Amino acid sequence: MRTRFTIPFLSIISVLFITVFLNGCGQSSNNPNDRKNDPLKGKITISGAFALYPLTVKWGEEFRKIHPNVTINISAGGAGKGMADALSRMVDLGMYSKEVSPEEKAKGAWSIAVARDAVLPTINSANPVLKELKAHGLTREKLSSVFLSGEVKTWGNLTGTKNNVAVQPFTRSDACGASEMWAKYLGKKKQEDLLGLGVNGDPGVADAVRKNPSGIGYNNLNFIYDMQTRKVYSGLEVVPIDINENGIIDPDENFYANLDEVMKAIKGGIYPSPPARDLYFVAAGKPVNKTVLVFLQWVMTEGQKYLTEAGYVTVSDEKLKDGMAQVK
Repeated sequence: MRTRFTIPFLSIISVLFITVFLNGCGQSSNNPNDRKNDPLKGKITISGAFALYPLTVKWGEEFRKIHPNVTINISAGGAGKGMADALSRMVDLGMYSKEVSPEEKAKGAWSIAVARDAVLPTINSANPVLKELKAHGLTREKLSSVFLSGEVKTWGNLTGTKNNVAVQPFTRSDACGASEMWAKYLGKKKQEDLLGLGVNGDPGVADAVRKNPSGIGYNNLNFIYDMQTRKVYSGLEVVPIDINENGIIDPDENFYANLDEVMKAIKGGIYPSPPARDLYFVAAGKPVNKTVLVFLQWVMTEGQKYLTEAGYVTVSDEKLKDGMAQVK
């Protein structure tokens, strides 16, 4: 089954984990000899970060075209779940959307960086001060006044207008990398530092913002942009960040309308890091299962060609080289 992310789909799964099973049902080659001749067999289980889930599904689909006797089970439930499942060996690989901590390494966490994306602030397309936000954006300080201090209460306060509609921030209720990256960008260290109504999962936050004209949240790229049109999903808008804090969105800061332009800004270091970040596969020690290792080797080589299509950018050459060395 091919999973596509659309706004109606997000509404349905806003409080659910997403799971996809890639087995013999239409995912592999139509040639029956491929199944007979390919010696690689087995099952790979993966869970974790919503940020990496769409790309991992794509990788699973393409990998099974080459190795049809491999079954892949992929579920999204947040980066915290991915790390916990990996360390407890409930899954072969965890999807992780932040840097592995020293404490996690001490528990035996092994990791490789496989892709890069970013967390962007999102609002409803019917936001009452959309015109002002498009023209002037929000600085990190103003975003902090919403998500950290809570001292800004209305959209008028944020934009210097007379609008008295209350700001409704949304944050993640599940343990995730997106929240930690957003908190770090705003000047704190932990997900728990963020204010807002807690919503489960990346799709849940996107759906909550889409339903509330006064809402503001933060999302990973795949839950903001349609991968086919490369445009923002209907009902959502991205809040431009006034990176140089000069009070206007300059041409080099105005790259949010098209996914490919956002990806260029991430790759070129124009969009700040954090909330841009590397994405990882993690495990309880280096995997020893041959099927898992072959999959990881493919991800770090042939699999990299699917990043742009799926809405991701490559990690640095140094990290890519290190990852390839680790899975040999």
